[in-house]
Amino acid sequence: MIEPDATRLDPTLQAEIEALRGQTAATRRATVDAMEDILHQPFPVLDHGFVRVVDYMGDDGAVVQAARVSYGRGTRRVNEDRGLIRYLMRHRHTTPFEMAEIKYHIKLPIFVARQWIRHRTANVNEYSARYSVLDKEFYIPTPENLAAQSTDNRQGRGAVLEGAEAAEVLDLLRGDAMRCYGNYARMLGEDDDDRQGLARELARMNLTLNTYTQWYWKVDLHNLMHFLSLRADSHAQYEIRVYAEIMLDLMARWVPIVHEAFQDYRMGGMHLSRAGLAVVRRALAGEAVTQADSGLSPREWRELWQALGRPDPDAAG
Repeated sequence: MIEPDATRLDPTLQAEIEALRGQTAATRRATVDAMEDILHQPFPVLDHGFVRVVDYMGDDGAVVQAARVSYGRGTRRVNEDRGLIRYLMRHRHTTPFEMAEIKYHIKLPIFVARQWIRHRTANVNEYSARYSVLDKEFYIPTPENLAAQSTDNRQGRGAVLEGAEAAEVLDLLRGDAMRCYGNYARMLGEDDDDRQGLARELARMNLTLNTYTQWYWKVDLHNLMHFLSLRADSHAQYEIRVYAEIMLDLMARWVPIVHEAFQDYRMGGMHLSRAGLAVVRRALAGEAVTQADSGLSPREWRELWQALGRPDPDAAG
């Protein structure tokens, strides 16, 4: 499992976290030892970002309790809870998973935040650049993540840039970020005590999208799983996927039985359309099926056989 790294935090936040982790309280609420061990601690992401859990409510038992509308654990066995959770996941039930919630503190580049905010099923409070000055921190990709535009996917990346072209791009990213931040600080009057300076809410418009921002993001377990199913997927953009992968690991600590079912039925499974299911049934019956008579588009056809781990019958023929 991943491990936290406090060096990502400024000294003030480090001291705050140390104070919080020094506090303990008796409670009748459900707690999870694996979460208590890492509560408040930051897990590093990218070059300056992090994810840390600041609070959570519920556990695997909260999902089971909501499904059964019961008040206690009683004499149920763990395997019975596991069976019910897997049934709920398999049959796409939602409300029992909404009974558990988690709150994160996340530091991320602005362009990642703008992609992330499209998931409108969480409570979000972002660091305000109207009231405070943003830190002089920018995301600069590592060389292996510096790639050209894909030729067949408008949202994807192609071959990794190399040599002089890669060096030029990195210089541009770093130079533009530094220059824009310098002008941002100048407009604010940060380098001249005699200047009134421009309002922070206006000066911020000059910052580049790789500047880091921060927010608190609170979400229920059902909507967290929807987010992770999209953003922890191998096809997701790298810069948001690495955050999702950390959160997926944290989910395994928090609700291990739900996490197992989620991996089996959502992340590692697939959903077949009616036409796709018909193709599988025909193939299992020994019938020669082609894309032309399958009712699937060429892309659906390719994706079906890739997911099944079988060669495309049309290509094989």
